[in-house]
Amino acid sequence: MSRPIAIVGPTGTGKSHLALAVAERVGGEVVNADAMQLYRGMDVGTAKLSVAFRRGVPHHQLDVLDVIETATVANYQRAAAADIEHIAARGAVPVVVGGSMMYIQSLLDNWDFPATDPAVRGRWEGRLSEAGAAALHDELARRDPVAATAILPTDGRRIVRALEVVELTGRPFAASAPTIGAPRWDTVILGVDCRTDELDERLAQRTERMFADGLVDEVAGLLRHGLREGVTASRALGYAQVLAAFDAGGGPEALAAAREQTFVGTRRYVRRQRSWFRRDHRIAWLDGADPLGANVEATLRAWRHVS
Repeated sequence: MSRPIAIVGPTGTGKSHLALAVAERVGGEVVNADAMQLYRGMDVGTAKLSVAFRRGVPHHQLDVLDVIETATVANYQRAAAADIEHIAARGAVPVVVGGSMMYIQSLLDNWDFPATDPAVRGRWEGRLSEAGAAALHDELARRDPVAATAILPTDGRRIVRALEVVELTGRPFAASAPTIGAPRWDTVILGVDCRTDELDERLAQRTERMFADGLVDEVAGLLRHGLREGVTASRALGYAQVLAAFDAGGGPEALAAAREQTFVGTRRYVRRQRSWFRRDHRIAWLDGADPLGANVEATLRAWRHVS
């Protein structure tokens, strides 16, 4: 089959544009690995490429869930793996792109998911209701620092799942993942990053642009489709902050606070992404500050190299 390409790294480094340009060069099709871009209608706040900007390149795993549905790593792994194999069977090159850490690892390392136990899960869910997500995240950090790095402190559902696995297996949640070895399908993995000061400036501009381009209106519209009831979607960066601003009255001060909190939260998420991806020795790193054309050529050289 055609050797896939994966483009990973922190938010705001230009991964989507690079993946599109690479796909155009190799006759590829893009497979999204950003959990929040799975959702229909979550466009502005996720920096999802518009259909027009995709320039006819097929994109998969975009707009496949309603906001009331729960995104899971296991479901994504199955669906994205099927996409990759179908793309390759057509003679095209799969180009995976995104920054959702566990989604990418589950796909490229064929993660084996442990079983679940409703009683154990129910006990942890009770703790979540009593103590809150932050307290459970602290517990997870003590038991499995690697998993805690990858899971947002506000993501109670995933924290509960990780703690459930710890209890059922007697091992950290991260131990359920395979050790880092040869990637599935002999995928070549490129990472995109840039200097912290430059990325901070990009993130500030990105946040301002999202609010200027209608994030608040997008969230208001999604409320009619059940955004608040969405376990995963309602916690997305930007969306959660705007929802909190609405709860505070939705005035200019509340929305300004939401904008600042979105920027700060994104910076924190970038730190977690860097920590996760930097431990993967298979990734060949590119500088997101370099010209797009240069990074396309570097990606193609890595892809053509026989591993």
